[in-house]
Amino acid sequence: MAPFAKTTVFVNYVVSALLLYMPFATLLQAHYPLPEPSLARLQQTATLVELPKGTLLFTDDRVGEELYFVQRGLARAYVRQDAQEVTFWFGAEGTALFSIQGYLAQQVSYEIIELLEDSQLVRLPVRTLHGLYATDVHLANWGRVLVEREWLRTEQQLIARQFRPAAERYAELVRHRPDLLQRVPLGHIASYLGVTPVTLSRVRAKLK
Repeated sequence: MAPFAKTTVFVNYVVSALLLYMPFATLLQAHYPLPEPSLARLQQTATLVELPKGTLLFTDDRVGEELYFVQRGLARAYVRQDAQEVTFWFGAEGTALFSIQGYLAQQVSYEIIELLEDSQLVRLPVRTLHGLYATDVHLANWGRVLVEREWLRTEQQLIARQFRPAAERYAELVRHRPDLLQRVPLGHIASYLGVTPVTLSRVRAKLK
C-alpha cells in the first residue's frame, strides 16, 4: 500500500476517535474549517438525531436527500449483487454518510447505508446545502472538499479490493482499525474483504 494511503487510513482512525462525543459544531468543521458566520448558517440547517441499529439511511430505490455526520455510532454501505449483500465501506465517528448520486445528481442511490449500532447523527438536508453553496463561498468550498474526500476514499477502496489480497487488507484493519473488528459482525468483514466467512477464519488463524 502506498505511504499516502496508509497515512490516510491512520488519520481517519485518529479523527474518528477524537470526534467521539464532540459537539457537532466541531464535527462539522473536522474536514474543513469555517468562519463563524458560515458555521452559524450551517448549524441552522443541522439537526441532531438518534436512530436505532438497523435503520436504513439510504436505499437503492429512492433519492438520498440528506447528508449525515456520525457523532456516535457505526454504519456500513453495501450493494445487492446476485441476491447477496456486498459490503464495501464502514463509517464510524466523524464520517460523513451520503449518497453521491443523490447529492450531486438528485438520482436514486446505488448503495444502501445501514446503521450497525444505535447512533447519534447530525442531519443536513441536501437541497438546503446546495442553496447555501450558491450564496457562501466558504460553504461551497466545504462542500467541494467533502466530495473530494469521498471520491478519494472510494478510489482507494476500489484499488485495494481489486489488487490487494484479502490477508493483506485484513492485516491492515487489525493495525489501523481494530475498533471495527470489535464492532462489526464477521460476516460483514468477510463481505468487505471479498471472501467467504470460512476463508476469513483461515486468514484470522494465520495472523494469530
